Amino acid sequence: MVLYTSPFPNSFLSVLHSFSWGLIFPCYWLADRLVASFVPTTYEKRQRADDPCYFHALCIIITTPIYLALLVASLPFALIGFLLWSPLQSARRPYIYSRLEDKNHANGATLLTEWKAAGSGKSFCFGSANVCLLPDSLARFNNVFNTQARAKEIGRRIRNGASRPQIKIYIDSPTNTSISAASFSSLVSPQGGDSTNHTFNPGMKRTTSMEYKGDNSGSNNGEDTREDKGRTREPNEGEENSCIVRINGEDNGHMSDTETDAVNGQAHASGPAEPLLEGDADVSKTPNHKQKEGDSGSLDSCSASRESLVKVRVGDGTVDQSTVNKLLYKASIMKKTSVRKKKHTDETFDHEISAFFPANLDFLCLQEVFDKRAAEKLKEQLHHYFEYIVYDVGVYSCRSCCSFKFVNSGLLFASRYPVMDAAYHCYPNGRGTDSLASKGALFLKVQVGSTPQDQRIVGYISCTHLQAIAGDTTVRCEQLDMLQDWLSEFRKSTSSSSTANPEELVAFDVICGDLNFDNCSSEDKLEQQHSLFTHYKDPCRIGPGEDKPWAIGTLLDPEGLYDEQVCTPDNLQKVLESEEGRKGYLVYPISKNHSSSQKGRKASLKGNGRRIDYMLYTEEGLYLEWKVEVEEFSFITQLAGLTDHLPVAMRLMVSTGEDDP
Repeated sequence: MVLYTSPFPNSFLSVLHSFSWGLIFPCYWLADRLVASFVPTTYEKRQRADDPCYFHALCIIITTPIYLALLVASLPFALIGFLLWSPLQSARRPYIYSRLEDKNHANGATLLTEWKAAGSGKSFCFGSANVCLLPDSLARFNNVFNTQARAKEIGRRIRNGASRPQIKIYIDSPTNTSISAASFSSLVSPQGGDSTNHTFNPGMKRTTSMEYKGDNSGSNNGEDTREDKGRTREPNEGEENSCIVRINGEDNGHMSDTETDAVNGQAHASGPAEPLLEGDADVSKTPNHKQKEGDSGSLDSCSASRESLVKVRVGDGTVDQSTVNKLLYKASIMKKTSVRKKKHTDETFDHEISAFFPANLDFLCLQEVFDKRAAEKLKEQLHHYFEYIVYDVGVYSCRSCCSFKFVNSGLLFASRYPVMDAAYHCYPNGRGTDSLASKGALFLKVQVGSTPQDQRIVGYISCTHLQAIAGDTTVRCEQLDMLQDWLSEFRKSTSSSSTANPEELVAFDVICGDLNFDNCSSEDKLEQQHSLFTHYKDPCRIGPGEDKPWAIGTLLDPEGLYDEQVCTPDNLQKVLESEEGRKGYLVYPISKNHSSSQKGRKASLKGNGRRIDYMLYTEEGLYLEWKVEVEEFSFITQLAGLTDHLPVAMRLMVSTGEDDP
């Protein structure tokens, strides 16, 4: 299958489309600004409450007539542009495939060779988030604004979180046999000296060298890292920037006051704060992007996450290794009060509420990337880490769906591994306002490695966004039916293997997206019992109507997005770790017996909030001799203040059953 790198098959249609959109855009922009001026966010309301001169009201009175006059003047041009634009959509392709052109930063082909060296298997990390990148006037109905700046900051935070080094800390203690795999959060970042020449004390075992560089491209800038891996390599498959530290439990996991003071003193004396990344001046104009004390949303902020980030800055010279050891030790001790630590001993994998996207994130599925200009800004930022991106997914006008589509599907997919095939289908049964968008499903086939016999190892990923309107249960169930049928057809049409002579081995099959129903609401019983959940596993789910105790909701209360308690990743993480905090800032299932008041809406039936963002995986249709298990699952707060959803991430371990070499 050919991947489409441009929206139209030839340059003439592309130029004609650009010309028609140029005629439409002034009218579109003026209408967007006019509506946005009358839909303030709670942050803007608080600012205006402190304005004794009613300056903003005066601005609206002055600018509204100007906007209206310009809007009326632009309407004839917009009509001409629309008459050109609409028929062109019949020739438009359903997505745009973008590959990083800078060969120095591209390493997708290098990742494919890691499977051969992995031995017993390899892990893959998946992320999903609804980022609410609508036109600014529409985004304000979700209490977020400044879509263009948010898009840039969202991309920057994601790539900074994903490009962190991966550290796993194992605590050897007679009283604690669980594994604290801090790969999602805890890290130590010596930024000077030759880290490969340091030796650790007998209480710790360092198996791989590591150096974190603040604003890098993650794996795409990993030449030095790969060289280090060649020197010392014990960790499991494909953990490009990983470090495993073992801590003995003789002192029962306690750090003395003297050690704590020494660590804090060294950290404060380590040097000046790092400068912010490019574009910080732009995004700092909105509250969504303001870095406060304790904010760990960006790895280059001057302060560290309570449980996630320990940074050491070094000028010229070497790092005192005892200090580094203490920092590593402290990082593990700070994890003891975290939700991430396994409190349920019957759980087979680690889970957490994390202030960062997981390190070494391999695949990312985003929803509600509706605005085209915002999508371009987001793509530019993500390309610093992800080599392959599929965006602008969907159809426009009256093409294959029943009703006229004004915006695309809002889906975006980013990958570190090469994309082999892609297909998109539009749900034809959208209702209400959802029928104006070409909501659907994006199916992708990626190559993640090859066997010593040169058989391709592939994986399937599906990204979708279902009907959002409450009460449309039958619509969502129909869409889930179509999702399964389309995925089955996609796998058949893209498979080049036979049972007798397999040319490809399937490692995983994952579905990500905003399904717009939760597993606890009484109104969502039909969706909860859908056959999808008999074929695909939900790591957060016990059964229909019951989530696991550690699972939390992913839908935030829009009214509280700018409260000081939750406007930064660290603060939101702390709030969500407590039941009272979750009740205050998450949307809970609605009971038919409760009124629509604030108290009634917050009354919990079951669970810890409405979890409508899902990560599903299956063991069906994979290579028979391989086994897929969840290694880690996390709810992420790094996009605090930028969207009204919590991103989720899942790390899958694909075990081949072979012994390590």
